[in-house]
Amino acid sequence: MTTNLTPLFAPEGVVVIGASRQSGKLGAAMARSLASFPGARALVNARRPDPSEGVYASVAEAAEHTAGRLDLAVLCVPAPGCADALAEVAAAGCRAALVCAGGFGEAGPEGEEHADALRRVARKTGIRLLGPNTSGFFAPHLGLTASFVPAAGQLPAGEVAVVAASGGVNHALSFDLAAAGNGIGLGVGIGAGLDVTAADVLEHLAEDGRTTAVALHVETVPDGPRLVAAVRLAAAVKPVVALVVGQSDVGDFARSHTGALATSWRTTRAALRQAGAVVVDDERELVDALTALSRVRLRPHPAPGLGIVTAQAGPGLLLADRAGTDGVRMPELAEATQRTLAGLLPPLTYQRNPVDTGRPAETFARVLDTTAADPEVDLLAVYALAEPDSVDVASAAQDAGLGAESPAVVVVGGLPEDVAEQRARLHKAGIPALAGPASAANAVRALVAHARRRAPRDGIATATGAGAPVPPGPLDEHAAKTFLTDLGIRTPNRVACDSPADAHHALRLLGGPVAVKVLDAAILHKTEAGGVHLGVRTPDELDTALHAIGPGRYLVEAMAPPGIDLVLGARRDPVFGPVVLAGLGGTAAEALADVAIRLAPLSPAEAASMPDDLAARALLDGWRGGPALDRAEFGGVVSVLAAALVASPGTAEIEINPLRLTAEGLIALDAVIVPTASPAQDR
Repeated sequence: MTTNLTPLFAPEGVVVIGASRQSGKLGAAMARSLASFPGARALVNARRPDPSEGVYASVAEAAEHTAGRLDLAVLCVPAPGCADALAEVAAAGCRAALVCAGGFGEAGPEGEEHADALRRVARKTGIRLLGPNTSGFFAPHLGLTASFVPAAGQLPAGEVAVVAASGGVNHALSFDLAAAGNGIGLGVGIGAGLDVTAADVLEHLAEDGRTTAVALHVETVPDGPRLVAAVRLAAAVKPVVALVVGQSDVGDFARSHTGALATSWRTTRAALRQAGAVVVDDERELVDALTALSRVRLRPHPAPGLGIVTAQAGPGLLLADRAGTDGVRMPELAEATQRTLAGLLPPLTYQRNPVDTGRPAETFARVLDTTAADPEVDLLAVYALAEPDSVDVASAAQDAGLGAESPAVVVVGGLPEDVAEQRARLHKAGIPALAGPASAANAVRALVAHARRRAPRDGIATATGAGAPVPPGPLDEHAAKTFLTDLGIRTPNRVACDSPADAHHALRLLGGPVAVKVLDAAILHKTEAGGVHLGVRTPDELDTALHAIGPGRYLVEAMAPPGIDLVLGARRDPVFGPVVLAGLGGTAAEALADVAIRLAPLSPAEAASMPDDLAARALLDGWRGGPALDRAEFGGVVSVLAAALVASPGTAEIEINPLRLTAEGLIALDAVIVPTASPAQDR
């Protein structure tokens, strides 16, 4: 099967199968939508052919009477007839097909039979198939509207592509992008994705020189590694902004904290972000992100600096507040910058950052230029109202040289009819124009995230080493910690005991206080089972703990110094394969869901960035005199643990909970290694 999607998205000619004269029929809607296509067009209706009206009984007959090759067939027939229709168009020389009808996999066993029949024809003939169950696609610059939504034909041509799981979302996002001043290069609704998937379209767009940025909408992921590879390929050459649906889906919890935290929604977002996508929370943020990233980008930087110039203090404060919430750095402007601004602005205005200009005067362009030129400013955010007899904001931004070489986002406030012309001029100049402070903040966050993702992390290894395999057999906590020690991960001094007498010997050897635990590989949550007793100092306290635990084996372990507890786990995700997760430790991890996820294997440098994803990251930076996390040490621990899982096909999970951050560094206080039901190869 060819991987070339040009016959689908840029065909020489198009034929509609099931064309109809009845206006309410799908075939009639498609014929109307495709009427403006400048290439070869043909209509087929086997039941009611009318050659005098250009409607033929078969594709072969239509091809004989059509000047140009019919590359794309649009099938507007019910599900039971789609497989035969697909075989017919493939035999007639069509190289791609769009199937809009529903009634396939979503319709139960009978529908799945229809889907299987379509798959078989596509595989046998090599024809590329988009759909079924989609409202189609459009390429405005080609005059190609293969969609039954009438307004799709009015979308402006441009450079932003939309790849959506849903045909409806494809249209909704494209309309929103157009309303924000963006043109569409290609808009695709994947639908059921029996053949052409989002990964295929992303690979196609990676090589498309016309496309400058891509919107990706994800609902389900049939092949995680393939999607990640496609996003990585596309994001290497142009921004990909991803919106993942399903935040409320918690799936089937695994038996450990790691499994409970790594839901499909979180894992998909993390995987796409690691592949280079800018991940957003909703469709409004997606539109704002693409409005910016399709026009300007920041240089790679771990912490880009934002400068704000505002003609009204309140909106400027909204921008500054949101920037702080998003973790965007707002540096104080250099003394030289402030001196220059002092000569351009009234004395009572604030000039450190944000820069409050008051009502813009003729010096506004120089204020913008001066602030943008500050050595600590990588991005400028500008807010001003469109006021009569005031400065033309769009002209000032252009005079200041804002654009690709001096990245900025600009808000011209006012009624739509009052600001439309200025926004259009800004966009034409390559300057993102946003609708308000919230939209500008969305754009800032996206630009900063894109710059951070591409920035190297200095001083930490970037290579991913080979992993050490987990030893065979069920491993209790002592064996699991011995394996961690072999990996170079610090664990407490401990003694595995077969009897109470051994436990008393261990207490004398280690000295108090100690932790006394049940030692049984089958018990994953020892605390809940009453199998953990802390701070044991005396023989009497030890006897009490042993009696509470009951007969069996015990682990007597030196108590660790106080610190901050984390959870670190590596597990096999059913969609993406091996992943690693880090977050707050203990039950707080599940309650707060403050976690970072990465695909495995990963380098120490990539792993060291995981704490940046945590809302509680300030706790790891010496909060109120507490211990500070050594990112290099953390990255090394995560990387070797992830590599161990990848090297161990018989292991389902490796979890350290808690992994305690102390003044002396990281120490694993508990470890669980869960075998797979049956060994399987990594994805």
